Amino acid sequence: MTTLTLMANVNSHNRLQQIKKTLKLAFEGLNVETKILATVADRWVQIALTGEDEEIATNYVIKEIGLCPSNFGNVKKISTLKGYIANFKKNGAELPIDVGVFQPKIVYATIPLRHLQAQLVDGRTVALGKIAELYGFCEDLPVSVKVIHLDEGKKRIEAELSTKQVGKYMVWQESLLDRLVVLGPSHHEIEMTLEHAKLERDVIGVETLGPLEHALTCKLGTDGAGLIPKIGRKLNASFVVFNRKRLRQFLEA
Repeated sequence: MTTLTLMANVNSHNRLQQIKKTLKLAFEGLNVETKILATVADRWVQIALTGEDEEIATNYVIKEIGLCPSNFGNVKKISTLKGYIANFKKNGAELPIDVGVFQPKIVYATIPLRHLQAQLVDGRTVALGKIAELYGFCEDLPVSVKVIHLDEGKKRIEAELSTKQVGKYMVWQESLLDRLVVLGPSHHEIEMTLEHAKLERDVIGVETLGPLEHALTCKLGTDGAGLIPKIGRKLNASFVVFNRKRLRQFLEA
C-alpha cells in the first residue's frame, strides 16, 4: 500500500468529490484501488493506493497533481513548490501561499510585496491589491513558488514566484486573449459545461492550473467576464478574469 498526501485544495465537500471522480477517471483500466483516508489540515486529501498498478498510479499522482511536503524539514532552499494563495489581504505587505506544510504546525510560504513588484510590475511601487487585480490573484488560486529563504527557528518560508509561474504570466500578457480562471470543477466537468452551453467557439482552450483549477482561453474578441453568466449557473465554481488589455495598458502607462 502507498499512502500519499495530494497537493490538491479540497477545503469543501464538493471539491473532495471532484477529486474522487478525477482519480477514478484517471485510473480507469488500471488494477489499482483508491481509498480516501482523511483530509489533512482541513485542506489536503490523503489517499491509499493498492494493487498491481499501484506504482503507475503513484507516478501519475506525483506528476499530474503533486504531493505535499507535509513537514517543514522537507522544504529545501531554492526548491520549487506548488501551492495555493491563502488568507489573502489586498492591503498586505506579503502574499501567503499554502504549500502543504502542516507538521509540526501549518506554515505558509510568504512572498514579500517587493518581490511581486520586481517580478510583475517592473519594480514599480504598486499595492498588493492592484497587482492582484491586474493578474487575477484570489483565494485558492494555485501558483508555483521558489523558496529563497528558510528560518528554522521561526519556521518561516520566504519565497518568490517561480520562473515557470512568471513565464506563464508573460505568455498570457503577450497574448491578445482574455483568460477566465475557474476554481472548483474538474477538467471533464468544464468541457461538458462548455459543450452544453455551446461555447466551444468562444473558448479555444482549457489550460490546467491544478487538479480542480483551470484557465479558459477566450477567442479574440471574447470578453472573459462575459462568459461567467453563461456557465456560472451550471458550475459550482468561483471565477476570476485575467484581462490582458488592462494589464498591458497599466504596464505601458
